[in-house]
Amino acid sequence: MSHVIFDDVSCVYPGQSRPAVSHLDLEIAPGEFLVLVGPSGCGKSTTLRMLAGLEQVTEGRVLIGDRDVTHVEPRDRDIAMVFQNYALYPHMSVRENMGFALKIAKVPAAERNRRVEEAARILDLEPYLDRKPKALSGGQRQRVAMGRAIVRSPQVFLMDEPLSNLDAKLRVQTRTQIASLTRELGVTTLYVTHDQVEAMTMGDRVAVLKDGILMQVAPPRELYDRPRNVFVAGFIGSPSMNLLQAPVANGAVKFGHTEIPLTREQEAALTTDSVTVGIRPEDMNAGGEGQGAEARVTLVESLGADAYVHGVLQDRTGHLETVVTDEDDHEELTDTTIVMRVDGRTPPSAGDTVWMVPEVQHMHLFDGATGERLPDPA
Repeated sequence: MSHVIFDDVSCVYPGQSRPAVSHLDLEIAPGEFLVLVGPSGCGKSTTLRMLAGLEQVTEGRVLIGDRDVTHVEPRDRDIAMVFQNYALYPHMSVRENMGFALKIAKVPAAERNRRVEEAARILDLEPYLDRKPKALSGGQRQRVAMGRAIVRSPQVFLMDEPLSNLDAKLRVQTRTQIASLTRELGVTTLYVTHDQVEAMTMGDRVAVLKDGILMQVAPPRELYDRPRNVFVAGFIGSPSMNLLQAPVANGAVKFGHTEIPLTREQEAALTTDSVTVGIRPEDMNAGGEGQGAEARVTLVESLGADAYVHGVLQDRTGHLETVVTDEDDHEELTDTTIVMRVDGRTPPSAGDTVWMVPEVQHMHLFDGATGERLPDPA
């Protein structure tokens, strides 16, 4: 097992002034499964391709183990890639596809067959070894692509959105298999996805990128419970965290009829006279009249046991504004919309008025200007 280090790495594509990846400092521990996640164009695939040697590093160094591979040819880096489109040879059998790289490396036939059959056993592909890719399902083809990587016994696995071509049910099944398999093999893995649910369920740690800049890297639970800034808060979680901008007055922030006092440390960290309040849908409860904030229900999504109530805040003072982080990473203020999770058996109806009461201990506070998280209360 080898660790991977991105040491102040940047990549600027020819003809572009803005870097696709900017001053990335990131270390992947030996045997760790690290997921890179972010919106389209954030630099995650570029980061993976720099590690593979498929994109040129403009500044900084890339290390695999103690070896600087920044200018090493891809074939000499001892990595194996799993692609989104499987990249299987249609005229070869499963056995031949899985063993092709070993054949090129002149591994003896007996050893090659041993490795292929061992990988097929791990991936439950033994009945399909003599079939062609066209006779396999999408999930089986993806497992063949995994097997081709496994037989090489590389130092690092690189996976670039390998589940994108699978249907929803198969994605859930296959992501579980990939996560458990890589942990069983103990191979250092860098996995790229735009799907934050995939990232949260698979990764030992998750690195969130925006505009080529690393926003936060942490275990999934820490990302969810303590996002470092407004972007991470809005990107991680489904449905997204409610983000509302509110003024600070007399050392406190008001959410409807709920007052949130700021600590001295939080007040000292503020760079403006407003904060962004973050509340996850599950951290709000329906209350009686006059409790929390009043909202008019515009939509109810019923999911069986749970329902998500979408509403527009009836903020009499006009102080609360919704902060939206869109797919193009622009943060802006819109109508004061909010989402709350309720019991799916007795949800309100569209047009009803409800009172949303936040669980103050689970609220997140961010600086209204910088978007950075304010210090948590002691």
